[in-house]
Amino acid sequence: MSRFFLKFTNGCISIVLSLALLTAGAYSAYCLWDNNQIYSAAENVQAELLNLKPKISEDTAVDTGPTFAELLAINPDVCAWVTLDNTKVDYPVLQGETNLDYINIDVYGNFALAGSIFLDSRNDRTFTDLYSVLYGHHMESGGMFGDLDLYKDKAFFEKNQTGMLILPDRTYSLQVFACLLVSASEERIFTPSIWDKGVKGLLDYAEADALHIAPETIAQLRSRIDAGENPQVLAFTTCASEFTDARTIVLAAMNDYRQEDREDVKQ
Repeated sequence: MSRFFLKFTNGCISIVLSLALLTAGAYSAYCLWDNNQIYSAAENVQAELLNLKPKISEDTAVDTGPTFAELLAINPDVCAWVTLDNTKVDYPVLQGETNLDYINIDVYGNFALAGSIFLDSRNDRTFTDLYSVLYGHHMESGGMFGDLDLYKDKAFFEKNQTGMLILPDRTYSLQVFACLLVSASEERIFTPSIWDKGVKGLLDYAEADALHIAPETIAQLRSRIDAGENPQVLAFTTCASEFTDARTIVLAAMNDYRQEDREDVKQ
């Protein structure tokens, strides 16, 4: 009787373990499928939107076609298009009433875990502020702002410091000058109004705490400040895994667009 009971018990345990393994395997397969669906959805949306990316006139440096109007027709919250050269960062920028509006909503207004690239709700949507902040999810595929991780590599940072911010009425060339790793509570990064009167303190902070900096670009910005100008800075931010609430930050100077700048990039 005891031998039969042991066999029965062992059999039950084997069945339970097998079911547990099958359940775990099925759940893992589902997670992989679900993860793939998230990435595929984000890539599909980007592929569609790239057909509407505003084109730049070589002589006027503003939108020359109906594409920005088409973007606005899709969603009036679109306020810009941003690109960082040699990365997957090539997206329209939206701005909601709060910083929660587009965390999990795509440009079309549909629920999407990848969300959208969005401008801090406290910033002016016409990018007239001296310091503006863009947010995007960190996608393992490099999508959205996942490729900001590339700037943590010194070799990549030194060779890739250009980009573009296209608005309905004007365009800026972007010059990356710093990559930082900060806490999500870092006010000097996440409180745009701190730099309303000038970004000199932001440059000081970047030089002291950045993982990598571009000394020449920072020197140029300081020269402009000394000459009485008010240069503008655009921040890119996404989640990081180095520590709890870590954020990867890329800072770029916003310069008036010049066609020769883009020719240099092409070469």
